[in-house]
This record gives sequence, structure tokens and C-alpha cells, in this order.
Amino acid sequence: MKQKLNMSERQTKVSASLPLLGLCLLLSGCSATQKVAVNQDNVNCAFLANDCALLTTGGKDQAGLRYVNPAAQGSQYNKVMIDPVTFWGDNATSISASDQHMLVNYFSQQLNKDLGQKFQVVTQPGPGVMKVDVAIVDATSATPVLRSISMIIPQAHALSTLKYLATGSYPFVGGAQAEVKITDSLSGQILALAVDKRIGGGSITTGFQWQWGDAENVVNVWSEEAANRLFSWTSGSVAQ
Repeated sequence: MKQKLNMSERQTKVSASLPLLGLCLLLSGCSATQKVAVNQDNVNCAFLANDCALLTTGGKDQAGLRYVNPAAQGSQYNKVMIDPVTFWGDNATSISASDQHMLVNYFSQQLNKDLGQKFQVVTQPGPGVMKVDVAIVDATSATPVLRSISMIIPQAHALSTLKYLATGSYPFVGGAQAEVKITDSLSGQILALAVDKRIGGGSITTGFQWQWGDAENVVNVWSEEAANRLFSWTSGSVAQ
């Protein structure tokens, strides 16, 4: 009798969690990553230098902070030169040198892959060549075991959703913040700037990730969006 009662209790708890999981789907889309607001106070201007002053707040589907040169002619560009991604964390960063190396290498690979699907990737400046410089300025690792539990076990996922409703983020997630500078490869004229921050979302597909899985998912989103937005800008199909 006791065993049947416990089974019933477990079924009741699982059933009670389902509406919350549905709410998760409605509110966050249970995506692999989610955008975090960025303001001028947490921009590392060591990378963007004086160009930081050009940044303004982006829209819902844009980078957190952004700038597009209104005088730039996107249609004249059909090639990209991609500098190796660098890490610009402050001296207090807890990220080891080996993890920094891994993250910037992964980001460089993804940029080359995604931009290479839209543009010819070159290694020298020239006419029609955009130069893409990217820096990771912050990254946080997920808490592997607890992250998995919070995504996979229904009751834990329901509690994670409650935290999302209260704070706007899920527990035990990782993420990253990056800055981008796109210039004319010959003149150095600034074409666009962007600063964005994303963290892990509520997708169950992230349940078995390693500690840098959320950061890698963020990089995947950034690389794909960079390729799509630059292609839209150069083709004139979408105003940036």
C-alpha cells in the first residue's frame, strides 16, 4: 500500500509540473540560449577603445549594443577577412588559459564555417573585403551535474522554470559576452560594432552538456547571426 501511495504521489508531482513546463515553452521557447541585457557600464572598452561611444541599445532581435555606419555601402562587400578571436577578460578572470584558448579557437572555427557559407573568406586586405575582429570579454561555465538535473528531471525543471520567472535566467547555466568590430580591410573605416551577452536557456537538449556547453551554444548563435546579418546587409535585403 505504501509503495502504491508513493507512486501516486510521484505521478501527482510530475503532473503538477507539466503546466510549468508548458509555461516555459510559452515564455522562453525553451531555447538553448537566451539574450541578456547589456549596458555601457559592463562593456570592456579596452577592445573597442574610443569606438565604445558609438554604441546604442539594440532592438529585440539585435545585439545588446550596436552601431552600423550609415555612410557605409554594404553592397560593395563580398569577401571577409576573419582575424583570430581573442580573449579580453580582466585580470580577475577565473577562466584558465587552456579554457580561454579552447573558447577562442572554437569561436574562430565557427565564424570561418558560418561566414564561409555566405562569403569568400580571404587572408589579405583588398577591395570588397570586410575585416571581422571578435573578442570574448567574459565567459562562465555551467555547473555540469546540477545543470543536467535541472534540465532533465521534470520536478527540477519545473523549479528551474520558477527561477526563470523570478530572475529571468535558469540556474546553473553558463554563457558568454563578446564584442565585434567590422571594418573596411583597406581603409579601416568602421562598418559596424556590436556587444552582446547570452546565457544558457531552458532547452532539455542542453541537459547532458559539459561545463562549457552553454558558452559553445552561445558562440554557435553568434556566428550564425553574424553571417546572416552581414549577408542581409551586403545584399540589401534587410536594413541593419
